[in-house]
Amino acid sequence: MKHLSEGESIFVQGSGKNPYTVKNSGGVISCSCPAWRNQSLAIDMRTCKHIKANVSNGAAPSVQSGSVVNGTAKAPNPTKKVAVVAPPCLLAHTWDGEQDMDGWHCSFKLDGVRAWWDGKDFWSRLGNKYNAPQWFKDAMPDDVLDGELFAGNGKFQETVSTVRKLNGVDAEWKNIKFMVFDMPTSDTVNTMSIDSDPAWTFEERIDSLQDSVPAIEDNNPCIALVEQIRIDNSNPEETVLARLKQAEALGYEGLMLRQPGSLYVDGRSHTLLKVKTFVDCEATVIDYEKGKGKHKGRMGALVVRLPSGVEFSVGSGFTDKERENPPKLGSKVTVKYQELTKDGVPRFPTYISERDYE
Repeated sequence: MKHLSEGESIFVQGSGKNPYTVKNSGGVISCSCPAWRNQSLAIDMRTCKHIKANVSNGAAPSVQSGSVVNGTAKAPNPTKKVAVVAPPCLLAHTWDGEQDMDGWHCSFKLDGVRAWWDGKDFWSRLGNKYNAPQWFKDAMPDDVLDGELFAGNGKFQETVSTVRKLNGVDAEWKNIKFMVFDMPTSDTVNTMSIDSDPAWTFEERIDSLQDSVPAIEDNNPCIALVEQIRIDNSNPEETVLARLKQAEALGYEGLMLRQPGSLYVDGRSHTLLKVKTFVDCEATVIDYEKGKGKHKGRMGALVVRLPSGVEFSVGSGFTDKERENPPKLGSKVTVKYQELTKDGVPRFPTYISERDYE
């Protein structure tokens, strides 16, 4: 059996013609076989026969290292598995460039690992415990906090490798900082670790955090409060894009935007938006989709094709005039998007203009 080092991979022959890839990425041993990919467990808890037979450090733990049950940390039971209840994290949608950002709060998007601090332990978004050293946990306040374990820009794999180990390594955790960006309120979690009004707005929660969490400039080795700036001028979209450019120049992933007066809720909400750079591309118009609702009777979306052959629909970014007189079939248009899927399809495409050729 082979011990896989970080970033190392091997090929393992399965029952089919093509071999499977077994690799160690971020401290997680994965396999490309269907048996590993289709498991409902968190990725750091999965294994398969190819891993067990070929990798010495690839056996998944037989039980979870701990669990969050009704918002309270429970000790692991060595004789049986326990039900894992994921913390009720607020999740973001992606900014499509159409919302009015005036008055919103803006922070840099960190390339870290999402973590929920319940006053005693850290938990992943899926309910798996991060086994931080006791000295690291002792530096945390008693409040319930939402944030990211962060080793620095460009160090995501290093962060994952450190925090997912079953036993926290002191030397590695010295490179980790818990970056706090919110304080879940007492109606969101089944715990009274935080003494707060369940209807606290984001501004009120940040004010409270400033009393319990040190600011970034205080250089606390274990914890810091993520800086928030207010978008407040006559051209908020321009401010967001300028701030995005600044964030990426500093090595951050992008931006996070919070709606003023918003509450902390369980699940995905349009009060929290993530922003990444849009990329422009040229595509050919090959068809139209009929409009629905307010766009009934006119064009609802363009069906376009990239030079790569990938086809997709573009339904946003048009004026009423453009929907009534859309670009002709065969014409070239410019579309912006945030990123490509693994199949090469642009995510969140927005129409910019028709290309004008001489």
